Amino acid sequence: MLTHTLLKKNKIAAVFAATALTLLSSMALAQSPQEQGLAISKESKERDLGWSDSTADMLMLLRNKQGQESVREIKMRSMEVANDGDKSLTIFNKPRDVKGTAFLSFSHPVAADDQWLYLPALKRVKRISSRNKSGPFMGSEFAFEDLSSFEIEKYTYKYLGDEIANGLDSFKVEQLPVDENSGYTRRIVWIDKKDYLIQKIDFYDRKNSLLKTLTYKGYQQYLNKHWRARSMEMVNHQNGKSTELKWDNYAFKTGLTDGDFNKNSLKRVR
Repeated sequence: MLTHTLLKKNKIAAVFAATALTLLSSMALAQSPQEQGLAISKESKERDLGWSDSTADMLMLLRNKQGQESVREIKMRSMEVANDGDKSLTIFNKPRDVKGTAFLSFSHPVAADDQWLYLPALKRVKRISSRNKSGPFMGSEFAFEDLSSFEIEKYTYKYLGDEIANGLDSFKVEQLPVDENSGYTRRIVWIDKKDYLIQKIDFYDRKNSLLKTLTYKGYQQYLNKHWRARSMEMVNHQNGKSTELKWDNYAFKTGLTDGDFNKNSLKRVR
């Protein structure tokens, strides 16, 4: 009887020990909200690597508080850079008052981005100071820093939970800029759980008030891997204005090189 009782107690103790071990293992595997936010953002970035370079046509629609609209026609060129951020070139073709304007951006993971703007009326290339990166780009609701490629090192992260965005079950992640010159205290980003595509971003200003919301729509897949939104609309909640970017004619791996992203040739770019 005594032996039976001891065996029963030992069995119960063994079960409790196994349960405790399982719980400890689960706790060890569980990520903190910061680790989860980082992991989600990394996955979103890594799923799009390997596109090499691309070109696209873009319409920029500027809308004022009354809904009046002006349209600009733009040509975009972009290139991935190994162990660095992307390079991009934005060329304005229409209307006449902005024709020939060109914007060149070299993104960097840690160092300040390099950005230059060529204004035909002044016939000179103007370097954008890192302290002015929060300023509006060509009168739009996009800031200069919004045009930089997303790099993991630019932010710290925190997973906030799950929410529906654009009708899709999505992760909600807080991203805090590392750069003290950023115009934002934080960004709240919704990334869908299926394809890890950004659906929406809320931008908070330096007073931590909601400033803008960027919504992505009409994603299409290219090369059986790379997704691009056909429309990106930035709404400014503080001034009532908005800017929509409509993309078309995407082409990838076109053979662009460093020579196609040269600040010395901005005046001659077409």
